[in-house]
Amino acid sequence: MTVEMIREDFPILANHPEVVYLDNAATSQRPKQVTDAITQFYETANANPLRGLYDWSMRATALYEEAREHVARFIGAPLPEQIIFTRNTTESINLVAYSYGLTNIREGDEIALTVMEHHSDILPWQMAARERGAKLTWLEPDAEGVISEAEITAKIHEKTKLVAVGHVSNVMGVTNPVEQIIARAHAVGAVVVIDGAQAVPHHPVNVAELDADFYAFSGHKMLGPMGIGALYVKKEILDKLPPFLTGGEMIEYVTRESATWAELPHKFEAGTVNAAGAVGLDAAVRYLERIGFDFIREREEALTKRMMEALSTLPYIRVFGSADPAKHCGIVTFTVDGVHPHDVSSVLNEDHVCVRAGHHCAQPLMQFLGVGSTVRASVYFYNTEDEVDRFVRALSAVRGVMGYGD
Repeated sequence: MTVEMIREDFPILANHPEVVYLDNAATSQRPKQVTDAITQFYETANANPLRGLYDWSMRATALYEEAREHVARFIGAPLPEQIIFTRNTTESINLVAYSYGLTNIREGDEIALTVMEHHSDILPWQMAARERGAKLTWLEPDAEGVISEAEITAKIHEKTKLVAVGHVSNVMGVTNPVEQIIARAHAVGAVVVIDGAQAVPHHPVNVAELDADFYAFSGHKMLGPMGIGALYVKKEILDKLPPFLTGGEMIEYVTRESATWAELPHKFEAGTVNAAGAVGLDAAVRYLERIGFDFIREREEALTKRMMEALSTLPYIRVFGSADPAKHCGIVTFTVDGVHPHDVSSVLNEDHVCVRAGHHCAQPLMQFLGVGSTVRASVYFYNTEDEVDRFVRALSAVRGVMGYGD
């Protein structure tokens, strides 16, 4: 297996060799195995799952539940019913905030977050704190993005009832010490919600070994389609949660006055489900399993090292996070002296290089770092050394385009 062979599985890459796609932290590309699985579903089993007693509906139901079982195994969930399909990580975290947070958080309680969280893991907790009279407490990292044991101990204490933490930062690429955070939280009686959107595509995750209470991730960042995500919930918590959305399919029995809920996990999947998305996510999981995380890690580290070494030769570039490429999870975030990140992105686009510029839905982290916005280049296993070199060459010309003499 070579990168060249892998790239043949991605039609958008094969059809556009002039484009250097380095925005993988925002969304990955999809291999034809995923798009083919979705097409096959619509051509052979397109019916509403869980509702019909005819062949197509039963086939759709079987494919949907097979996807749930496979996703559960992929992240080490003990039972498939512990996997709730959602639209994305954002919806998953909102589900936890509304179903668990509003039910269990009380006035005077504290919710602990890291300052590196994506807005999707901040706004739901701001809502819960506001509604219940709780307080938000912020864990802050060091210059390399590392949250110390002392910070964990100081900020997670007896008043803490919930901790929300990203497994991997979408800006600095650092892998947070979630094992330590979970252990500390459980020691003081708190639960932990993990945003795994940037982790699941890049390295193995086992929610049972982590002892995670909630773990959320999105399909579109791991080769799957947009509009499908998953939330893992520990069984003893899931049994007690009230539903987030109500309506069709999530009920067992309805009268004029009341209703009883369907069995897990359907209690949390109101309305017509995204069966094709689940099938696509299943295909993405199978593809990642075939590629293997050892290969993915090796490719990402090699490409990140090549990129960071090249950027270190440009004196006007400031890279955020660790100096060790292995601690970036394929993400390199930086600024260019004298040039706004949006201008950097626009100039690079003229050379068909795609990077992300802005606050990356992490404005509290931008404020902590003392910048308004940054540029982010993020690689995945299908990127090549030549693409990294093309990116660096294009970047080295940006200041000249903007009128600087260097």
